[in-house]
Amino acid sequence: MTMFHNKNRELQDRYGGRSVADRIVDMVESDEITSDFKEFIEAQPFFFLATASATATDCSFKGGAPGFVRVTGPKTLLFPDYDGNRMYKSLGNILENPQVGLLFIRFGAEEGQGALFLRVRINGRATLHDDHPALETYPGASRLIEVAVDHIYPNCPRYVPQMDTVAASRHIPQANRDQPVPAWKEIPEIKELL
Repeated sequence: MTMFHNKNRELQDRYGGRSVADRIVDMVESDEITSDFKEFIEAQPFFFLATASATATDCSFKGGAPGFVRVTGPKTLLFPDYDGNRMYKSLGNILENPQVGLLFIRFGAEEGQGALFLRVRINGRATLHDDHPALETYPGASRLIEVAVDHIYPNCPRYVPQMDTVAASRHIPQANRDQPVPAWKEIPEIKELL
């Protein structure tokens, strides 16, 4: 798969960016998850998932304990789908159009302070698995999503704020522990449907 489509190129040419874009791709873009990328990805407690159908787009926050996204091969990764609002916006888009974008951001460091990456982007193709051999290794997961990587690259960290995590979400599923009920599920009009 090519990194740029015709409209990307049109704007690169209009604004004088084609040579810079090509140089960046030559220097940092890969179709394989190196050990440095793997270490970064598996250490993150969240990422943003972008999906699109023919008529809708969606961007979702996906979170879990560090390691909830697992690199399973040089070109594949796996992440769980935990209980949510049952709208299935991302998953429905994936069924119609498997093209996805994942954005991982590390907020607790600053560029040049020993952090190799602060932002990593992945473009690829997602597959929904209701019955995957690894499903039982993800406490609380309803299904798994596997992503075949087309492009992976670090992204400019210039505007990433330095922020610290205060605590992990108490809703992250754990083995042998009941998950607390989120407040929105206690709203009477919703609770009666659950």
